Amino acid sequence: MPSTSNRKVLLIGWDAADWKVITPLMDGGHMPSLESLVNRGVMGNIATLDPPFSPMLWTSIATGHTADRHGILGFVQPTADGKGIRPVLGTSRQVKAIWNILNQNGKKTNIVGWWPSHPAEPVDGVMVSNFYHRTAGALPEPWPVPPGAVFPEELTDTLAEYRVHAAELTAAHLEPFIPQIAEVDPLDDKRASMVAKMIAEASTTHATATWLMENTEWDFMGVYLDTVDHFGHGFMKYHPPRLPTIPVPLYERYKGAVTACYRFHDMMLGRMLELIDDDTTVILLSDHGFHSDHLRLLHVPKEPAGPAYEHRPHGILVIAGPGIRQDERIYGASLLDITPTLLTLYGLPVGRDMAGKPLAQAFEHVPEIEYIDSWEQVEGENTMHAEEIRIDPWAEKEAMRQLEELGYIDAPEGNEAERVEKTIQETKFYLARVYLSTNRAEEALKPLKELRKEAPNASRYALWLLRCLQELGRHDEALTMLGELRQLSDDSKKRRSETRKEAREKAKAGGVSGDETDLSDPPAYTAADARLDLIEGTLLLQKGNTDTAIEHFLRAEKADPYHSTLHINLGEALVQVKRIEEAERSFHKALTIDPDNPDAHRGLSLVFLRQDKNEAAADAALRAIGLKYVFPMAHLHLGEALMRMGMHERAAQALEVAVRQRPGIRKAHFWLTQLYRQHLDEVAKAQEHEEFMEKYILPAASTS
Repeated sequence: MPSTSNRKVLLIGWDAADWKVITPLMDGGHMPSLESLVNRGVMGNIATLDPPFSPMLWTSIATGHTADRHGILGFVQPTADGKGIRPVLGTSRQVKAIWNILNQNGKKTNIVGWWPSHPAEPVDGVMVSNFYHRTAGALPEPWPVPPGAVFPEELTDTLAEYRVHAAELTAAHLEPFIPQIAEVDPLDDKRASMVAKMIAEASTTHATATWLMENTEWDFMGVYLDTVDHFGHGFMKYHPPRLPTIPVPLYERYKGAVTACYRFHDMMLGRMLELIDDDTTVILLSDHGFHSDHLRLLHVPKEPAGPAYEHRPHGILVIAGPGIRQDERIYGASLLDITPTLLTLYGLPVGRDMAGKPLAQAFEHVPEIEYIDSWEQVEGENTMHAEEIRIDPWAEKEAMRQLEELGYIDAPEGNEAERVEKTIQETKFYLARVYLSTNRAEEALKPLKELRKEAPNASRYALWLLRCLQELGRHDEALTMLGELRQLSDDSKKRRSETRKEAREKAKAGGVSGDETDLSDPPAYTAADARLDLIEGTLLLQKGNTDTAIEHFLRAEKADPYHSTLHINLGEALVQVKRIEEAERSFHKALTIDPDNPDAHRGLSLVFLRQDKNEAAADAALRAIGLKYVFPMAHLHLGEALMRMGMHERAAQALEVAVRQRPGIRKAHFWLTQLYRQHLDEVAKAQEHEEFMEKYILPAASTS
C-alpha cells in the first residue's frame, strides 16, 4: 500500500447513474469494467442532498459543504450588473474545492468537466471547464474552444484536437444506441441528433481526460460526465417496460438507448482503468439516481427545474484501491462525505466545518483521522480565482441553450428584469430547501415567508412554507395557511369549470360533439386535494388528533393510492391507535410503490416490535439504515430489537448511534442506562446517561 505522500486518486462522476439500471447489466455481463471495480472494492448507495440539482450537488461533493456555505444555488445566476442571467459559474463558489486544498499541500491536480468549473481555475495541474465539451454550430463552421475553458491556456490548441463534434458521428456510431437509426427521419425526429450530441460531448470529455492521464503528472484526477443524466431525461421514458403514454413505434426504436449509454460508460471506464496502476485509488459515484421503473413520471411538472422530479434520492458509490476493503458493501454514505474521505486518503486533516465525515468503513484498517477548524483559514498558495473575470458571451449562450433543452430552466419569455427577479426568487427557494434539509427550519422560515409574500399564487413556495411551519411545531399557523390553500384550490377549480363551460357552449354552437373533445369539468376531489388532505392529516397527527388524521389519510388514499408517503403516515397513525395489522399493510403498500423507501422500512420495524417479531424488526431497521444512515429512530428500533434478542453489546452500539444523531431520545438513554448497568458492567456510562436524562429530559417528554 502506498504511503499518503505518493497517493494517487482517480475520481469519476457519472451524473444520475443508478444501481437499478446497473445491477441487471452487471449480472448479465454487460458492464465488466464496473463489475471488476466493484469486486475489488466497496460499493453501496450514496444519499443525495436537497434540492437534487447537479451544480449544487457536485460542488458539495468537491467541497464537503452544503450549498448555503459553498454558494452555488441553482443552474443560473444574475449577471454582475444584475440586468440579465447566465449559467452558474465556478467563480460563485465561496470555499476551497478539494483540488485547491491538494494544491496547497503540494499535489498536482487535473479536473475535467466538473459542473460548474468555468472559467477554469489556475490550478497546479490542468483544469478543463464544463463549457469546453459543448457542441456548437454545424461543421464546417468554426468551433473554437471558449475563452477561459482551459488552464493553462497554452494547452488549449493541443486539447482542442481531442474534441468530438456531433456532426462528425455517422450512423454506425449511433446504431448501438438506436438500432433502427436507418428508419429515423432527422427532419421529423430530433432524437437521433440529441443522441449524437450527447455521445460527442461524452467522447470529448473522455478523450481529453485520458490524454491528460497519459501525458501529465498528477496526484488527483477528477472527471465528470453528465451523459447518463441527459440520456435519462431524454430517453428513460422509452426504457422497458413500456409506459402507457409511449407509442409502440417510438418504444421499439428507443427502448435500448439508456442501456447503451451505460454500456458506453463502462467502456470509457475500462480505458481509464487501463491507464492507472494498482496503487491508484478509484472512486466512482453519482450525485443522485434516476427513476427507471414504475416510479417514472408520466408528465414532468412544468416548473423551474421540473426534470429533477425524475431523480431518485440514492446514487451509486464504488471505492477501490490499496487499503480498501474488497467485495464489501458500504452503508450510510452521503455526497458530503467524499471530500473528507479524499483528505483522509491523502493523510490530510478534515475541516471541522465540513458537513460530512470520512467513510472509515471503506478502509481495511480504520485510519487515524485528524481535524483542523477549517481549510478556509489555511494560508498559502491558493489556486482559486482571485476575483470575478470576464466570461465569453458565446459560451454562456451555448450553456444556457442546453439547460433550456433539458428543461432545467425555462426558455426566454418576458423581459430580462422579470427573468432576473424569477431567478432571485428561485435561488432564495433553493436556499430555504437547503436549510430545511439540514434541520435548520428556523433559518428557512424567513426566505419562505418572503417568497409567500412576493409570489402569493406560487403553490410550491406555499407548500414548503407549510412544511417549515410543521417542522417548527407551529401547527395552528400551518392549519390556517392550509385553509388559505384550500380556498385557492377551490377558486382555481371554479375558474376552470367556468372556462370549460364557455368552451362547451362554443363547441356546441360550432357543431363539435363531446366525443371529439374533452371539455368535462375536473373531478370534485382531485390529486391536489388529496395532497392537502395528506398535509392536514400529518399536522393533526402531530397535534394528537389521530382519529381525524386517519380520516384525512383514508380520503386522500381514494384519490391518490400510489403515494408512498401517504401510506407511511397512515401506518404511523394506525400504530398509535394500536391497529397494528392495518399499519403493517400500509407500510407494505408503501414498499410496493417504492421498495427503497427508508421510512417505510422503519415503520415496518416498529410494527414488528409491537408484534414481538424481534428478528424481523432488526432486519427492517437495518434495511432502513442501509438506505439512510442518519436515521436515529431506525437505530433506536434496531437497538430495541437487539436488546430483546439478548445481543446487548450490539444493542448498546445501535442506541449510542441513535442518541449521537439525536440527543434526547428518552427511551434510548433509558435503555442504555439499563444495558450498561445490568448487562455490560459499565457503571460510568450508565451514570452518564442517567445524568443526561435528569439534566435535559423531563420524565414525560419522551420523543420516541
